[in-house]
Amino acid sequence: MESKENGGEAGQQSRYEALQQVSGVIALHADMNGVLEDLARFLPAVISFEFLGVALYDPEHRLFHLYAFGGSLVGRSEIETEIPEADPATTAILLEELNPIILNDIEKETRFADIVERARQYGVRSLCLFPLTSPRRRLGLLAFGSTLQKDYNEEDLKLMTTVAAHVAVAVENALNFEEARSYQQLLARERDRLRLLLEVNNNVISHLELGDLFQAVSSALRDCFHHEYTGLWLFEEGSSRLRCVGMDFPTTRGFIEKIQSTDLTPEEVAEVRARLPRLIKRGDIAQLPAQIASQVLAENLRSGVTIPLVAGSKALGILTIASTDESLFQQEELGFLVQVGNQVALAIENALTYEKVSEARNQLSTEKTYLEDEIRSDHNLDDIIGNSRALRETLSKAEVVAETDATVLLMGETGTGKELIARLIHKSSSRRDHTFVKLNCAAVPSGLIESELFGHERGAFTGAVATKPGRFELAHRGTVFLDEIGDIALDLQPKLLRVLQEKEFERLGSTRTQKVDARLIAATNRDLSQMVASGEFREDLYYRLAVFPIQLPPLRERREDIPLLVEYFVARFARRMKKRIREIPTPALQAMTEWTWPGNIRELQNFIERAVILTTGECLEVSLEELRPSHTKRVGKGRSQSLNLREVEREAILEALRKTNGRVSGPQGAAVLLGLKRTTLQYRMRLLNIKPLYPPSELT
Repeated sequence: MESKENGGEAGQQSRYEALQQVSGVIALHADMNGVLEDLARFLPAVISFEFLGVALYDPEHRLFHLYAFGGSLVGRSEIETEIPEADPATTAILLEELNPIILNDIEKETRFADIVERARQYGVRSLCLFPLTSPRRRLGLLAFGSTLQKDYNEEDLKLMTTVAAHVAVAVENALNFEEARSYQQLLARERDRLRLLLEVNNNVISHLELGDLFQAVSSALRDCFHHEYTGLWLFEEGSSRLRCVGMDFPTTRGFIEKIQSTDLTPEEVAEVRARLPRLIKRGDIAQLPAQIASQVLAENLRSGVTIPLVAGSKALGILTIASTDESLFQQEELGFLVQVGNQVALAIENALTYEKVSEARNQLSTEKTYLEDEIRSDHNLDDIIGNSRALRETLSKAEVVAETDATVLLMGETGTGKELIARLIHKSSSRRDHTFVKLNCAAVPSGLIESELFGHERGAFTGAVATKPGRFELAHRGTVFLDEIGDIALDLQPKLLRVLQEKEFERLGSTRTQKVDARLIAATNRDLSQMVASGEFREDLYYRLAVFPIQLPPLRERREDIPLLVEYFVARFARRMKKRIREIPTPALQAMTEWTWPGNIRELQNFIERAVILTTGECLEVSLEELRPSHTKRVGKGRSQSLNLREVEREAILEALRKTNGRVSGPQGAAVLLGLKRTTLQYRMRLLNIKPLYPPSELT
């Protein structure tokens, strides 16, 4: 008897150990099917059954979703078979009172008629139903069935209750995971949709030619829906006849423009005016206008959508998209596609307007000015012109760091607008209501720069007749912008490092330490890391300055902005000089766009100012000879070789020095001729190993 009891205890212990293993296995799964498959595989080691199932309860529709997934009585998986709730009282016992239902012999059972009937369908004789619950919700039930009549004892029920508790946790986790995944997919879908709307919206101002606009919109739509065809059809003026702007078959025939016009029926025109999209299945394609249907059928497309394009009350045309996937477009997509159509209609209306006003010079000028204003308003700055990707990335970084008090290092060639970016950071920061103080370190003699930065006391040096606050004091709670930071002398760099780290300094000639709260934005056109390597710049100061470095793109890397800058500077200088310049010659604009502009925006600005000064009529007079440098140099008799950019720059500087008789600065100096600062020109001369034509005293 004792050994039997010991054997029973050992068997019970073995079952609980098996249960512990089952719990560990099912906990590894985050999806419902994985949980159920492992239950069917491992539970037989814990409980003997021929039928095992989980039924999840849907209280809204009052039904159970049955997952029959194990045992010899289950011939196939009945995933999500719906079982209507037959007896609410049975559900209440399980899911409200949380009591199990034990049927040792259904042949003798007089209760639960609905359960008994379904059990008989599976050949089940004994059945146990246990509630599956979690702190969040009532999940459903767990069923164990056997073809034999059973007498379940208290220990069996206790074990099966424990099994149900483990299964409930696993099912809850799986459901939570599925809900989270569904929500994540929904968010991703919404993100893609918003991205599509934003991209289409951006095309309103970035594409004014209908062909370019259509291809941009087609690409944006394809990124979202991954379809195989896009077509744009617009009404001809004053008729219901459609002209094809283009058809795009990116995976097969590419872009097609020359398609014969087609007529819409009055009913189809009414659909467009009412902004009613049409979902098209394979059988509906033949009902499309003949020219559209023939192209779609030829590519074996099986589903599509026609999207009405209406601006205000004016019907512009239709946008059609189609796919070889019959299920790609669903009814619920139509509302979103109408929003896309509204954005596309706005872009098309602008493009059509542009086509009309391009014939009239005055209207064209007005349109361009309007677009420039739109671009400027996007960045909320009047002096930053452009919409290139390089500029947008720079502005994005500036706006991100503006919200912090981090030190910013602006790097880039001379004339790239480092001060404008510094002002943008200041205006976008919490310090915007306080002072923005700037100092060009290269423009101040080395002996006076300490006084300029930190101030001086009266009598601190010869000529110090009064106490003067420094730039950091003036910028208390504001921003200090130090341009050409690489020109600060080595002996002054520790003091600058101190004010950055400790927020304190002493005026020149004073022993009193002053505290200051000023943000530093530094700028340079030199390679500070190289200067650190050569011992010209302190390493600790460099890393303190480069907390958030921003590289400003040179003008040659944002050529698409050059036309906007040209028009902006022409308008500004013409207004200042009281001239009426209404046209910029296309060849001149093209030449300016292709020129490398080694002096960047500053060189372009000076070039435009000279052109405006020389202009006598309403058409800008541009000296194209200045934009046509020699691209070859003689190498022996009758031979030439290409010059690289460095050599072109060297030749340009040497030519400027020859024209100015070797003078670097001053009104008649080479720096003015090239549109550069004196210090920048001297730096470029050293870099290019250009020796002065005359002694330095004569050059300047």
